[in-house]
Amino acid sequence: MRALTPSLTFPPELLLQAQGIRAAIFDVDGVLTDGRIYIGEQGETVKAFSTLDGQGLKLLQLAGITPVVITGRDSPAVRRRVADLGLAHALYGVHDKLAAAQQLMAALGLDWPQLAAIGDDWPDLPLLLRAGFACAPANAHVEARAASHHVTAAAGGHGAAREFCDLLLVASGRYAALLQTMLATLDDGRPGA
Repeated sequence: MRALTPSLTFPPELLLQAQGIRAAIFDVDGVLTDGRIYIGEQGETVKAFSTLDGQGLKLLQLAGITPVVITGRDSPAVRRRVADLGLAHALYGVHDKLAAAQQLMAALGLDWPQLAAIGDDWPDLPLLLRAGFACAPANAHVEARAASHHVTAAAGGHGAAREFCDLLLVASGRYAALLQTMLATLDDGRPGA
């Protein structure tokens, strides 16, 4: 097998801003999905999630960065996705994301400089303005983009969360080692993201 050198790069000043992150908060609608909500005849909610984003969340866990979902809506689809990814921390139907984040930070023993957040709209602004590192998808509302250290090239639901995860992994110095580990274990039969 030939060697694989990481191809992903970010500007050094951006990586410096993202260093020291121990947990990352993810919004769902507009970040892990494209923001559209499909409602069936029986009232069921259907959402589409990117496997790229899912793999990024799993990689964060492997790197020791705790992924957290805080979402204003609650649906079986979101709960299922969170469970499938094995995420230990998720808060659903949250109206005050700041209060929820503060409670979670206290439980995890973290301060704002150790926290990253990615969000796409006004309910996410209190987190984006306080987080040590803030990010918004390319298709986020203008105020969320303005409040962020980084705006992804990808849109929400189409790899934005993965770009955020990759940036945190590179900033932590764990990206290259995880890539090499995955090269050795891709055929071990484990389910994907």
